[in-house]
Amino acid sequence: MKGETFFDNVKMPYKLSFSVHVVSQMFNRSIGESDVKSVILRGVIIEEYPDDTPYPSYLILDMVHDRPLHVLAAYDKEDGVVIVVTAYEPAPELWDETLTRKRDYEVRGM
Repeated sequence: MKGETFFDNVKMPYKLSFSVHVVSQMFNRSIGESDVKSVILRGVIIEEYPDDTPYPSYLILDMVHDRPLHVLAAYDKEDGVVIVVTAYEPAPELWDETLTRKRDYEVRGM
């Protein structure tokens, strides 16, 4: 699935679920529900976490209104529910220029 669009792997119809915590994070980060939906519909999977519980999760990247966004979503394939775990604008100092890989940092002084 990595490198594929997330939506190509979602069965139809699907439900989208947001926790109160995620909605609060999105509000603080000026990320709207429509932005998250756009990432889910068009975004590319950049990381897979198949062992996450209770459902596998995926880090998805897309540009929304010229703004890069990462959405971490878990997918309950059996019930067709996409659970938004978090959404954020990737910090350039933490991600490479493609925003698909975290930068490697040396840990010093430990």
